[in-house]
Amino acid sequence: MSATATMPPPVDFASVKNRQQAAWSSGDYAIVGTTLQIVGEMLCEAVDLRSYHRVLDVAAGNGNATLAAARRFADVVSTDYVGALLERGRERAKADRLPVTFQEADAEALPFDNASFDVLLSTFGVMFTPNQQQAATEMRRVCRVGGKIGLANWTPEGFIGQLFKTSGKYVPPAPGTRSPAMWGTTAHLKDLFGSNTTIEAERKNFVFRYKSPAHWLDVFRSYYGPVLKTFGAIDAEKRAALEADIYALLHKFNLAIDGSLVLPSEYLEVIITKNR
Repeated sequence: MSATATMPPPVDFASVKNRQQAAWSSGDYAIVGTTLQIVGEMLCEAVDLRSYHRVLDVAAGNGNATLAAARRFADVVSTDYVGALLERGRERAKADRLPVTFQEADAEALPFDNASFDVLLSTFGVMFTPNQQQAATEMRRVCRVGGKIGLANWTPEGFIGQLFKTSGKYVPPAPGTRSPAMWGTTAHLKDLFGSNTTIEAERKNFVFRYKSPAHWLDVFRSYYGPVLKTFGAIDAEKRAALEADIYALLHKFNLAIDGSLVLPSEYLEVIITKNR
């Protein structure tokens, strides 16, 4: 058998991206996203953000890191490929009277010149790009030498990483694509961003606090695009099985014993410095 015959077919990244964009455009991620605001605040502290920094928030969603940077008087550009999410970020910035530039942009093809930014940020955003290497290359390209890239990425072992794994049993990922949770490992980030960077990483937890496990599932099933789309893609029998699996996962991680949900989900806080 020839080498050509054994090679896997190329990944249709455009098709994967279209499906992902449809997923994130469904529901209303901002309902979930606003609860994660503290992560953006902590990330801005971790990169030692200064008022004179020009900042790009990549795959910004409804703007958690964007607003955190703007509160520190930085010059902020907020980007996402879902216009509706940027609009929610724009509403929040207006309410807080924070000057921010909002621009629709694909993380894999950032419409900015080389070395345009002092700091790049992404909280649970760029990790979902289908072509992970291309997204990392673009972030590195638009960051100046000596600049920093700050990331918050769910880890494979944490609750959300395990949720991805559970959902994948019912709706498998596109062949050839890599799990978003790989961005939550230092080894993979070193592969993505190359040898001419310094990577510092620390494992942290974001704590989901909801009225109950059922409340969490209702919110995520209604508003969090990937979960909403997974349930919508399977039949009633599989939906019941997926629901049972998610409840088992919720109970495994839940610390509360009073009927509420207090659930730590591990993520990797990453600071990448571009050396040259």
